[in-house]
Amino acid sequence: MHTLSKMVRRTWGLGLFGVMALVISGSTAGAEERRSDRPNIVFIMADDLGWGELGSYGQTRIRTPHIDTLARDGMRFTQHYTGSPVCAPARCVFMTGLHTGRAEIRNNKTAPDQEGQHPLTPDALTIATVLQRAGYATGAFGKWGLGPIDSTGAPHRQGFDLFFGYICQGVAHSYYPPHLWRNTERIPLNENPIPGHMKQPEGPVRAEDWIGENYAPDAILEEA
Repeated sequence: MHTLSKMVRRTWGLGLFGVMALVISGSTAGAEERRSDRPNIVFIMADDLGWGELGSYGQTRIRTPHIDTLARDGMRFTQHYTGSPVCAPARCVFMTGLHTGRAEIRNNKTAPDQEGQHPLTPDALTIATVLQRAGYATGAFGKWGLGPIDSTGAPHRQGFDLFFGYICQGVAHSYYPPHLWRNTERIPLNENPIPGHMKQPEGPVRAEDWIGENYAPDAILEEA
């Protein structure tokens, strides 16, 4: 989150998906040409994080200073609800503005024989596309889950200039995956990945058995 705080001060906008961040810059022009009436946007969407678990919403036991800074310098949402209790539909509702009775994605169904979930169609209109048409530079960093990389639901086909992270939410169950994606480029990350649902065998638990070479969240934040 320290990286995100610095990015906001540099007038960049951002986007993360289990976390996914949308980083959206107010203009594609140089800083001297940016319009004051076109704000930069940083929207952080996190799976399984209750609003009461953040300091900016009153929680006192867990320190979240950088998120608290973003809230203090930006805005807090006090009547803002997820569109679904599970991953892909919640993202679809946010991205398209359609409730689950009309949204294209209504479950976490995996695309057959592909890395990723059931894709958004070419008819989907996402908030990223709308912002792109308005002159924003757009990026998404973290977890996607709205279509394989070569499908109509891929981030670069749904309004994002740059995506970096997990294309499949199943792969995102591991902090040490074999690879991540930068748009259509597969980026190797760990030669000895740690599967997200790996079971502890009989015997003593050793921390080194659960740590890969490269920690995916660090790579994602650096890219953002």
